[in-house]
Amino acid sequence: MTVQLFGTKKSNETKKVERFLKERNIDFQFVDVSIKAPAPKELDALAGAAGGHHELIDTGSKSYRKRGMQYMEFDPREELLDDPTLMRVPAIRCDGGAAIAPDEATLKRLLKV
Repeated sequence: MTVQLFGTKKSNETKKVERFLKERNIDFQFVDVSIKAPAPKELDALAGAAGGHHELIDTGSKSYRKRGMQYMEFDPREELLDDPTLMRVPAIRCDGGAAIAPDEATLKRLLKV
């Protein structure tokens, strides 16, 4: 099973998911979105699980407020590819699907643990 965890090192929610995976000895690849953007196909898979690219936009993020995006019309996919710090984290992608800001029950269902 290939598991990818998208998040940031500073996010407490990302740390919770990381701890969940480590406690169950689940190997995973961590992608720090503040350093590296998800590939377009990865982003599309996450968007499919979230209900669309617009659902991936973190309207409470510093990047969102700093850019004044609440007053703009924009293509969420293009903005996320351009600035991955706009993405809601944590996000997890695995063979069982994908989830944005998953709770423990969602993680157990996705990872079948």
